[in-house]
Amino acid sequence: MEVHPLHHYPQDSLDKLLSSIPFYKAIKQKNQWQYDLLMSYSRIIEYSPGEVLLEKGQKDQWLYFLLKGQLVVVVGEKGDERKVVNYITPGEVFGDLAVLIDQQRTATVVADSNCKRVVVFGTDFQVFGALSDLRKISLETKLEYYRNVVHNLRWKLEVYRMSYPEHVFASNHRKIKLYTGPKDTMEELQSLDEQAKALARLLVNWNLEFDRLAITPRENLDYHSLAALG
Repeated sequence: MEVHPLHHYPQDSLDKLLSSIPFYKAIKQKNQWQYDLLMSYSRIIEYSPGEVLLEKGQKDQWLYFLLKGQLVVVVGEKGDERKVVNYITPGEVFGDLAVLIDQQRTATVVADSNCKRVVVFGTDFQVFGALSDLRKISLETKLEYYRNVVHNLRWKLEVYRMSYPEHVFASNHRKIKLYTGPKDTMEELQSLDEQAKALARLLVNWNLEFDRLAITPRENLDYHSLAALG
C-alpha cells in the first residue's frame, strides 16, 4: 500500500482522475469551494494485486472510491475459504455501509489479483459532521452525496435480487419508499439518510447470509473469474 497526499498531483491530473466518480464530478461543476474542501480531507492510495484494502471487523470513518483496477468483495473468516459476493469497478463507492450505520465492516475488500494496479481515492467522512450540520458541507453537497449513495445501494440490492429471486431477502429493498416531497430541502436529505441506512442494513444482511449459506451472486451472474484468495 502506498498513500499519496493530493498535493503530489497536478490539479489537472487530479481532476481527470476524479472525473470517473459521479459525486466528485458533480461537486466540482457546482461548487469549487466545496470540492476543494473535500480534497483537503482526502488522499489517493495504491494497492498491489491481492492486497487487502478493508478487513471484516474493522471500523473507521473513511469512504473510498475506486479510480483504477478492480476490487473483490469477499466474506468468510481469515484463513478459511473466502467467497466472492461482489466486484467493485471504477467510479463505485465502497466502505460506505460501515459509515452509514456506524458498525464494523461486514465484508473484506481485496485488490483483484488479475489487475496490475489498483488506485483508490479516500475521503474522511467525519468532515460531513452531523446530518443537520451545514457549517462545512453544504446542503447541496450532502444531497448530491446521499442521492448517489441511495442509487448505488439500490443497484447492488437489485443485483442480489436477480441472483436469488426466490430468496426471502430478494425484494425487501423495493419496500423502502422513495422520497416524493419537495426537492433540494432538508426534508429530502433526512429521507435519503433514512433510505440509505435501511438499504445498508439490508446489504449487511445479505453479506451475513452469503457467509452463512456459502452462496454468492457469481453463481448466477457472469462475473470475472478470481484468482485464489489467501
